[in-house]
Amino acid sequence: MPSRFLFAIFFALCTFSVDAQDHIASFEGRWALHLPGGAGWLEVTHDQGMVDASLLWYGGSVLPVASANITGDQLTVTRTQTVDRDLADGEQRTLTFTNMLTLRPDGDRLAGTAQFPDHSGIGSQIVEFTAERIPELPSAPDLSQVTYGDPIELFNGTDLTGWGLINDAQVNGFKAEDGMLVNDPVQPEDGEYIRYGNLRTDATFEDFRLTLDVNIPKGSNSGVYLRGIYEIQVADTYGMDADSHHMGALYSRIQPTATVEKPAGEWQSMDITLYQRHLTVVLNGTKIIDNQPVLGVTGGAMTADETAPGPIYLQGDHGRVLYRNLVLTPIL
Repeated sequence: MPSRFLFAIFFALCTFSVDAQDHIASFEGRWALHLPGGAGWLEVTHDQGMVDASLLWYGGSVLPVASANITGDQLTVTRTQTVDRDLADGEQRTLTFTNMLTLRPDGDRLAGTAQFPDHSGIGSQIVEFTAERIPELPSAPDLSQVTYGDPIELFNGTDLTGWGLINDAQVNGFKAEDGMLVNDPVQPEDGEYIRYGNLRTDATFEDFRLTLDVNIPKGSNSGVYLRGIYEIQVADTYGMDADSHHMGALYSRIQPTATVEKPAGEWQSMDITLYQRHLTVVLNGTKIIDNQPVLGVTGGAMTADETAPGPIYLQGDHGRVLYRNLVLTPIL
């Protein structure tokens, strides 16, 4: 083969390699997903020559994707869902549907389109969204140097003054009862399912220390959302192994270092500090998360914006839970 042809092939391969590296740099990192009516999160990594990603889409957990691919100036991310179908002949068929997200640079953001095939196999849901690069995390702050403001009692023990539903179209299961803030989302034995709502403070906060007591009946759970975007799990997980979905965890993100839950029906204390996107949780007197970085929002976040103040909100649709002594002390 003539040398000029070998040079041309070599030049083309070098050009492709440079272009690929340029595009990888455009996508690599953590992204806040601004979704219609909600929030998500995406992290794209490039390690040992392989592109990979993790995704949070509205609710649930942060999960690895099925595939991530950068071709030209487009990032394509897929995840799969399996659906079992009963066939007319009595056999069962398992189908796998592939959800696809495509993203392209659009100024200092990414413009995204998500396609979700209907499980009937006919048609797809299309969601348009944008992605914004999340600012770099600061180093872990020195909590011994923190200056606090005056404590704020979030709940007056008498009524829901200072609180309201996030979605007014849903039913409020919260009420003041004997000095406690009680959520009791009872479903009728017969009749239409009731959609209970989440309760939020009218006020918004940035960095703070939050202390509270919570009583969780058998099998119940809730969540305390910091700034409306980071869920500290509240659940009856006594006697279970440590998990990022259990009591005191930052849901699906940070696993507690100790299991110190109390049995269902007992009052438990929580002492939570959020400062410069770092989290500390003390459960029942034991530190179970120690000044750990928060990499992004959790499922059910009100917004993907991690830079703005937000409310405290309590998850209200999972079962009966009782709160008391909710006190927030701002960090100045």
